[in-house]
Amino acid sequence: MKLMIVDDEVIIRTGLATVIDWHELGITLLSPAASAEEALERLAAEQPDMMLTDIRMTGRSGLQLAEEAMKLLPQLEVIILSGYDDFSYAQQAIRQNVSDYLLKTSRPEEIIKAVLKVKKRIEERHASFTSQERKKREEYLRRFERWIVEGEVGPGGDAGAELPEWFTCLAGDGAKRALVWRVVLVAAEGWGPAAREESLLLFAVDNAMKDTLPGIGFVQDRRIVAALHSEAPITGREHFRPAFHKIERLLKCRLIVVAGTDVDHPRKLNESYEAADIAFTYKPLLKQSHWSFEDIRSRRGGKSVCSAEEEKELSAILLENDPVRLNAWVQQYVRQLLEDAEATPRTFEAALQSVAIAAHRWLERVLVATGQSSALEDQPIAVPHKLVTAPGELLFQHLYSAMELYHGKLAGGQTSHVRKALAYIEEMLGEDIGLQQVAKHVHVHPSHLSDLFKKETGMRFVDYVVKKKMERAAEILLSSPAKISEVAAMVGYEDVKYFGQMFKKYAGKTPSEYREEAGRVRKGR
Repeated sequence: MKLMIVDDEVIIRTGLATVIDWHELGITLLSPAASAEEALERLAAEQPDMMLTDIRMTGRSGLQLAEEAMKLLPQLEVIILSGYDDFSYAQQAIRQNVSDYLLKTSRPEEIIKAVLKVKKRIEERHASFTSQERKKREEYLRRFERWIVEGEVGPGGDAGAELPEWFTCLAGDGAKRALVWRVVLVAAEGWGPAAREESLLLFAVDNAMKDTLPGIGFVQDRRIVAALHSEAPITGREHFRPAFHKIERLLKCRLIVVAGTDVDHPRKLNESYEAADIAFTYKPLLKQSHWSFEDIRSRRGGKSVCSAEEEKELSAILLENDPVRLNAWVQQYVRQLLEDAEATPRTFEAALQSVAIAAHRWLERVLVATGQSSALEDQPIAVPHKLVTAPGELLFQHLYSAMELYHGKLAGGQTSHVRKALAYIEEMLGEDIGLQQVAKHVHVHPSHLSDLFKKETGMRFVDYVVKKKMERAAEILLSSPAKISEVAAMVGYEDVKYFGQMFKKYAGKTPSEYREEAGRVRKGR
C-alpha cells in the first residue's frame, strides 16, 4: 500500500517521512511532494492509495489538492494536516470526503493511528476486489478492445447469439436491457500541451465517464473509446451531451466527442466504432467540439489543388521575402479550406500539400534561373508528409524555410542584384516586364542594373527577357494544344502578330511551324 506525503515545508515533509517507520506499518512511502502541483503531476504514474497533505501551501491548498486528486483517483484516501485548530477547516474537509483531519502538533502515534485506520478501510475494500479479479478485468478489457476495434466477436457472431460472460461482466445487467449502443471517441484538452498533462487529463476523464455514463471504455491512441448504451431510444446526437458538459465543468477542460452510428446489438459495435473513427479524422476541419458520423457522411470532397492564380500570388510573396504577408496568405488559404462544407481530410491534406509542392517548384525555378540549383542538393527542403495538425503553422514554416533558403543564398554583393533580377524575370514571364519594374524590385537604379546585368549575363536586359519569353513559349507550344494567341498571352504579348515575329526571329520558324515540325519528329520516332 502506497502513501504520498505533500508539504511545501521541507522540515515537515522530511520529518513525517523519517520519524515514522512506514515500512513496519506495511506501507510503501513514495518520494514526498513539495507542492500540490507536483503531487498532481505524479498521481497518475505513481497511483498512491493514501495521501497525507498540509492544508496551507504555496499554490493550491491541501483541500484543493484533495478535491482534484480524488477526481483523478476516486478511491484515494486523503488525510489533512493543519497548523490551525480551526473547526471551519475541519468542516470543509469533511464536506470534501477527506478520510481524516489532524493537527501538525499531533504526536506520531496519533498520525500512525489515523493512517492505520485508513489502511484498514482500504484493505477491506481491496478484499472485495482481489488481484486475480483485477487481472481478469484487464483481460476482459483487452477482449473488449478487440471486439470493438477489430470486430472480433468470437463464436456465435450473429446478433441473436448469447453474449459472452466476460462482456456482461464488464457491461453489467443494464447492458442486457439496452436498446441502442453507440461508440464515442473522446479527446481532451485544457490542462497543458505536454504529453504527461494530456495523459493525466485523459485518465481523469476516463474515470469521470465511468462514474457518469452507462457503458464500457478504454484509452487508445490519445483518446478514449467508449461503448455507451441506453435502455430507452437515444434521442439524437445530443443524448449524452449533458453528461460530457458536466465532466468538462468538473475537470475544467474541453472535450472533443465524436459519435459513430447507433446499433441495436453489442455485436455490431465494430460498425459504430469504424464510423466514429472516420468521423474523428475530421477533427482538424471542424470548429465544434461534438459531432457524429451523420454530420460528415455526405461530404464529397472539396478543393484539393492550389490554383494557378494562388500559386502566382504565393510566388510573388516568396520572391518579395515578406514573412508577414506570407503568414497572412497562409492563414487565409487555410481558412478558406476549412470553410468549405464539402472538404474531407483527404482533400484538405491534398490542398495543403499542393501549396508545399508549389513552393518547391518556385524554389527550383528561381535557383535554376540564378545558377544555384546545387543549393537544393546541399540544403534540400523536403515536402512535409502531414500538415493537417496545426496546418497554418506547419505550412507557414515550410514556406518560410523555402523563402529563407533562396534569399539567404542571395545575401550580399553586387551579383545578388542580378540574381534577384533573374529570379524575378523568371516568375514574371507572363507579364510585360520592363527594366524600371525589375530595378524597383531589386532596389537599384535602372541604369546601374542595366550595367550589372550586361556584365554578369553577357546580354542586354531586353534581349535576355525576350529570350526567356521565347523559351517559355516554345515549351508551351510543345506541351499543350493552346492556341497561338493563348501562348502569346501566356508570355506577356497582346499583339499576336508581333509575338509571331519575335518567335520566328528566335526559332527560325513561326509558332505554328515549330509545333508542326516537333509533332512530325515525335511521330517519326
